[in-house]
Amino acid sequence: MKYKRVVITRHGGPEVLEIVEDELPEPQSGQVRVRILAAGVANTDAMLRERNVPGLGAPSPPYSPGKELVGVVDKLGDGVSTLEVGQTVASSLTGFGAYSEYLCAPETDMTPVPPGLDPAEAVCLVANYAVAYQVLHRAAQVAPGERVLIHGAAGGIGTALLQLGQLAELEMYGTASAGKQEFVANLGATPIDYRKEDFVERIFRLTGDGVDVVCDAIGGSYVWRSYQTLRPGGRLVVFGGVSFAKEGMLSMLWNNMVLTKILNFIPDNKATLNYIMRGGAKKNSRPKWYPEDLAKLFDLLAQKKIEPIVTRMPLAEAARAHELIGEASVMGKIILICDT
Repeated sequence: MKYKRVVITRHGGPEVLEIVEDELPEPQSGQVRVRILAAGVANTDAMLRERNVPGLGAPSPPYSPGKELVGVVDKLGDGVSTLEVGQTVASSLTGFGAYSEYLCAPETDMTPVPPGLDPAEAVCLVANYAVAYQVLHRAAQVAPGERVLIHGAAGGIGTALLQLGQLAELEMYGTASAGKQEFVANLGATPIDYRKEDFVERIFRLTGDGVDVVCDAIGGSYVWRSYQTLRPGGRLVVFGGVSFAKEGMLSMLWNNMVLTKILNFIPDNKATLNYIMRGGAKKNSRPKWYPEDLAKLFDLLAQKKIEPIVTRMPLAEAARAHELIGEASVMGKIILICDT
């Protein structure tokens, strides 16, 4: 039996993504074969398509991209004891290959998904909402009524932060381009047009003395400016590197990894943290955090307290999905529907 998957044939633009057909793989000992229903498209997928990025662990081309998936267990390898055929599962962000109709992966890399959830919405929780939840509650430890500035507020993680921020009763401000201002406002934040306004000046005009928390997925040159918006007792959480595409690796590493540490030596009662999601990868110092947080998020989704904003596209349009990522024209999250 044949199956289809998307392959990065070489580093380059979206055109290097190709659909190929292979023989259906058999799960090895300790593995399960998953029939993938939905796969998330991430900025890091596009970054890795263009070039190798140290620290992200992608294999050399050719390979199938994507770490975020929700699917149904199709077959068990020898020794699998915690999952069953027909069970819905989500990836735990430990490997690649989600842009595919099927994938064989270790049993330990899959997390059960409660029945009845929309796979395209559930897959948004695997990374975007898990990151947002941990940034707000594990790293920043937000309290009701605090002011929070969210960069990239109309994106996949940004919209997750806005929805979780509403539940946490936060006063929110979000940077976004002009065409996304109303969208951000409808999610409970005061929008700031980062292309036409200096967001530092705008924050002080709006608040008087700054914000308590900045959620910075941009990094790079944004780090120092984000820090400037904090009032005493404020926390800057840097958790992304969108700046990499425009500013390059050196700028991102200097600002995200070095400057964040230097700023903590300034005696101004402000804190800065470069944050990596805990529990979503192997050899992690907080292995229980990811399943605990994901379980809370699945419960919120089941109760419709969060509603991921998704653009659904067929697997065959993965290249177009990457074009849209590059154009930053989609609000929310692009999801590839793999079970067609």
